[in-house]
Amino acid sequence: MAGHRTEAHPHGADRLCDAGDRVYSRAVRRGRVSRQDAESVPCLVELALLHPDPDDMGWLVPTSPQEVMTRLLRDMHERVSATQSRMGEAVSAFEWYATLAGNARSPSEGAAIRVLDGLPRIRAAMDEATEACTSEVLAVQPGGIRREDELTEGLHRALALCRRGVRMRDLYTHVARHGQGLRNYMELMGDSAEARTLDEVTERLIVFDRTVAFIPASTDRTIALELRHPALVDYLVTVFERFWRLAIPLTAPLPDTGIEGITHRERSIAALLAEGHQDAVVAERLGISVRTCRAHIARLSETLGAASRTQLGVRIAQAGLDGPPRSPQLQALSAPGPESPTDR
Repeated sequence: MAGHRTEAHPHGADRLCDAGDRVYSRAVRRGRVSRQDAESVPCLVELALLHPDPDDMGWLVPTSPQEVMTRLLRDMHERVSATQSRMGEAVSAFEWYATLAGNARSPSEGAAIRVLDGLPRIRAAMDEATEACTSEVLAVQPGGIRREDELTEGLHRALALCRRGVRMRDLYTHVARHGQGLRNYMELMGDSAEARTLDEVTERLIVFDRTVAFIPASTDRTIALELRHPALVDYLVTVFERFWRLAIPLTAPLPDTGIEGITHRERSIAALLAEGHQDAVVAERLGISVRTCRAHIARLSETLGAASRTQLGVRIAQAGLDGPPRSPQLQALSAPGPESPTDR
């Protein structure tokens, strides 16, 4: 393979070139490929997707897709952690320099971006924003069915807002509508709160009076950012409003997919599979367990008559399921049917 360099294949293992995709797919199916077949794609060896067969050096064997995925996710996690650390250092430096201007306020008071490290500080800041709120709260709540403790944690704030006539709008994933706890919570809120759902939502977001927003700054949500910069808050409000227009009211049924035997959730899963996502990623984005996700994939394969994952991808494209579900605006042209029990 002399003379080949990675500059001809400027990509990582998560986005192979067409030639690399063909050769690696063949290696995974057959268990190995000849060195001659792999000469045109030195990127596969350099990315450790192929390595010499110890029993026959004339052949190359593939690294398992599961091992490659684990390696990619580990690298991504390390990059995200490093970025979060640098962000915290940058904000701390900004707060320190702000004190040099001779302002009598504390370093963090009135800051456009404030890092809240630890749940006590996050809760205290949220309580402060709740007390100051006078008109509106916008919230995005990712994940699946809402647990009772999650709903209870912010219940005192929500009830305090209700008593002051503050309007609340919440966005959840479609999965959340199957939890009785959320419906009970919305009944307690009465006319003060409205909830809608989508296949996918962004990470957690809470905006008070369109002046202060809170977003997580760590995967375990023990660090948060309090944002008061008008441009940042306006941007987040715009994102929320666009999601809100696409979302379906909690009290309304999910629209029919228009394809016999395919539920709304299975259509969402099909679209993500068509994008090349693994089961765990699909489950996380839709707010369901991996086990539930695989059960839906099995049912989808049976409905479409696919005997393998490769064939399933072809069937998904043939059925037109490789794109997102139609928006509620388009679905309004046809009367939606009742929600299928299998979509739970």
